[in-house]
Amino acid sequence: MQILLSLISLQSKLKMTMNNLPELFITKFFKLESASGIILVLAAFLALIFANSPLQSYYTLLLDTPVEIRIGVLEVAKPLLLWINDGLMAVFFFLIGLELKRELIEGELSDKRNIILPGIGAIGGMAIPSLIYVYFNYDDATALQGWAIPAATDIAFALGILTLLGSRVPVSIKVFLTSLAIFDDVGAIIIIAIFYTAKISFTSLVIVAVCIPLLAWINRRNPASTSIYIVIGLIMWTAMLKSGVHATLTGIILAMFIPMKSKTNPRYSPLKSMEHDLHSVVAFIVLPIFAFANAGINFSGVGLEEMTHNVPLGIALGLFVGKQVGVFCFCWVAIKLKLTRLPKGMSWSTLYGTAVLCGIGYTMSLFIGSLAFEETNVNFVFDDRLGILLGSFVSGIVGYMILHLSLPAKESRP
Repeated sequence: MQILLSLISLQSKLKMTMNNLPELFITKFFKLESASGIILVLAAFLALIFANSPLQSYYTLLLDTPVEIRIGVLEVAKPLLLWINDGLMAVFFFLIGLELKRELIEGELSDKRNIILPGIGAIGGMAIPSLIYVYFNYDDATALQGWAIPAATDIAFALGILTLLGSRVPVSIKVFLTSLAIFDDVGAIIIIAIFYTAKISFTSLVIVAVCIPLLAWINRRNPASTSIYIVIGLIMWTAMLKSGVHATLTGIILAMFIPMKSKTNPRYSPLKSMEHDLHSVVAFIVLPIFAFANAGINFSGVGLEEMTHNVPLGIALGLFVGKQVGVFCFCWVAIKLKLTRLPKGMSWSTLYGTAVLCGIGYTMSLFIGSLAFEETNVNFVFDDRLGILLGSFVSGIVGYMILHLSLPAKESRP
């Protein structure tokens, strides 16, 4: 009798497990550090399927769908693609701003010793790829607009590949790569603010200028609710959009005024709370939508001549060759000059493998590419996307192989 009851209980538990298997799998998948990178790859792959199948016309029609918001004389009318690039990406930049502020106050970047090496590496990782691109396109003024495209690093993809190597990866490598990517993002933000702005509207900039001290005043008052920041952020985003300065910069500015600690509840951090809430939204919604909207390339009629055009060649070589040379060589010189030291747990070979991974530009490169040729009459959309995909793909594969061979077989201790 006891055996029969045990069998019935076991059958019941097995049935419940089988019923909950899809839910358990989904929950476990979204807890993976590499999950966001995997979804980005799937979004890009789906965009390529749409762009190279009979669904291409629907894909184009979707992205060209006009979306308009009008309040009296105030009108914001753009195709869906630009709402994604200007609107959703502002949320992405807001998250970057929150992460940067937290890191500077109490994270890895609060210790100056952790800043020097990734900071120097980031400078090399932006300068050398840009110079390689300029070398291939110096005689074409229009193509030269894309010089900053290979200067970016996609942290989601890079960390996703690191995660595939498991616990063999020392914490120092993850800290170095994350810190370098943050500096890289700051550099990209400065480049966008200075070089990729349209005609300036001073009236709109005045509204932005009024919002900034207002945010500072609210920050000093430290209200319990963060909704007031969002309201002012929307006003500032609209004004920035109309000003000619790229609207996504609103996210960075707004993040700098979110309080780190609450005066009424010292245990509560408005900044950390917003960062936590936004992380999954950005990783699993914002970036995949952006990737799907921007990665669609039609390869019909593409031959060797198109692939070796100066724009895709400059971007691909800038990402794959320029990034690894810039990051590794600048770090090597800094260490040899005793300005800093190699982090504990890292070797020269793992530093080189990490430098190769920095050539995964993808999200930020696609974003800069969408800005670079926006005001020109020449369509380089295919060229820049092709170069970004090629350079990022090769950098990911080669970087993974180098780290796989360089890292010890034994698991590293946290």
